[in-house]
Amino acid sequence: MDAGGFQTQGDEAVHYETSDRVCLASSANAELLPVASIDEALVPAWQKLARNAVEPNIFYENWMLEPALKHFSTHPELHLFLFWAGLPLKSDLIGLLPVGPSRHFGRWPVPFVQNWKHHNSFLGTPLVRSGFEHQFWTALFKELDAKNWPGFMHIRGLTVGGSLDQALRAVSMRQQRRCDLVHSEARALLQSHLDAEGYYAETVRSKKRKELRRQAKRLGEMGNLQFAHHDDDHDLNGWINDFLKLERQGWKGHNGSALDCADETRRFFRETLFGATSSGQLERHDLRLDGKPLAMLVNFLSSSGSFSFKTTFDEEYARFSPGVLLQLENLKILERPGIDWMDSCAAEDHSMIDSLWSGRRHIGRFSIELKGLSRTAMFRGVRLGEDLMAHIKGREIVDIMQAQR
Repeated sequence: MDAGGFQTQGDEAVHYETSDRVCLASSANAELLPVASIDEALVPAWQKLARNAVEPNIFYENWMLEPALKHFSTHPELHLFLFWAGLPLKSDLIGLLPVGPSRHFGRWPVPFVQNWKHHNSFLGTPLVRSGFEHQFWTALFKELDAKNWPGFMHIRGLTVGGSLDQALRAVSMRQQRRCDLVHSEARALLQSHLDAEGYYAETVRSKKRKELRRQAKRLGEMGNLQFAHHDDDHDLNGWINDFLKLERQGWKGHNGSALDCADETRRFFRETLFGATSSGQLERHDLRLDGKPLAMLVNFLSSSGSFSFKTTFDEEYARFSPGVLLQLENLKILERPGIDWMDSCAAEDHSMIDSLWSGRRHIGRFSIELKGLSRTAMFRGVRLGEDLMAHIKGREIVDIMQAQR
């Protein structure tokens, strides 16, 4: 008996019976729904799926994905892959992934199919009901094999070593479908059985802790220094305005990457925070001096996980490390019942968060072969080219290192 209470033969579900009445039988349906066709009727099943996902992913929950699709440019052939336990909208939704064709693979003019992400989306793991990982990939590949989209399948932002990764590799192996991990990176993860104080003492060296105490003391001598935590919609609009203004004043504003630098990112951010508040999944933290924001932080909660989405600080006070001081307050998430981990959503080797969080989460990109002679040839040609480029790059690095000796 597999997790979730259903029996399987290979990739096919034979019987399912649980107390929460989720069923998967011969009536299971998979569909590719154009994103323009998404309506409110889908939301209840979507939300239920997110609450029961084997690997939480806020970036594909309805309150974040819908504003992203609304405000960011998409391919006209972008679809939502939906996997239903029975009839669409009449049964439980047990899998969801935005997917569509792309024209260029990196710098190469090679068409392929991939999951959809945007610049403020930091995870691409599908939403899949726990226990249905194998059935999900089987249904997705069946749909894509039959679709007339060219090329191969590319999955970005999948958690390496997780349940969905393991199921992806197992299904691919059973179907004699080549599946390659083509890139991975490690980013900071907060996870521990210790409380905030114990984790801080164990992770951060005593000299650094002493310096942070000194900075907090000096900052407190300048006025009324207050940390605040919010998980409701009290003055949410004003708080968002403060965040956008503070971020735009810093280096992100100077290089044009701040959320407030473009209408689409500003609107996306605002709508996402209001949506997360409505679903009870938003946490806001800030550090203020006499009411002036020095550092601000946006977290999202999802099932047993959490995500540190965006942070900003006043660079005029950088010598006091206000962003770090706020992150020390954020360690209290370790003491929140029901939350087991927090994903930093940060780049690999991030100097600030890597010094505070000792855990690492590996995120990868996978290329998967689709059926068909032309698709197979294209996939293998691309993989051969990637391997060749990696070999050349590796030799160049060795040559540079030898030249520096």
